[in-house]
Amino acid sequence: MNEQESVLQAIKIAIEMELDGQQCYLTASKGSTNEAGRKLLQSLAEEENNHRQTFEGIYNAIRQGRDWPHIDLGTDRAVDIRDTLVKTCQTLGVSVGGTSSELDAVKLAIDKEKKSYDFYEKQASHAIHDTEKSFYEALAREEREHELTLLDYYDYLTDPAGWFVKAEHPSLDGG
Repeated sequence: MNEQESVLQAIKIAIEMELDGQQCYLTASKGSTNEAGRKLLQSLAEEENNHRQTFEGIYNAIRQGRDWPHIDLGTDRAVDIRDTLVKTCQTLGVSVGGTSSELDAVKLAIDKEKKSYDFYEKQASHAIHDTEKSFYEALAREEREHELTLLDYYDYLTDPAGWFVKAEHPSLDGG
């Protein structure tokens, strides 16, 4: 397999991962029992769709024999999503709990984010072009932030009172 075929194969895998992640989030958002979950999961579905569209553009450029295009992922929406989650959870208070199916969906989403992070880190380490490497590194950081946000949401669902202690007093947990 030559360099172009290898790059295109990795992009195809990334597109499938992003589609799978988007579907996971859309399904989970429909099953969410609270506003924070629905907002979070819908936002993450949008992020995965944006990633997919970006990869499709890159795929087309590479397939046409062009160099890896410079991609600006824009503002760090992953941090915005986390901030929105915190604000929404603060509004909802401590009377929220997750159903077992919602907790399972969040755990599945966390696992998908970990796999995406690992895949993008691996792609960055094998990247030939600096723009390719930078893109994969930025995407890996976003996926890691998604994972941390989902972990935060899982903590909120399983122990809202404990989550508030950590959210309001981050120095207590070493953060």
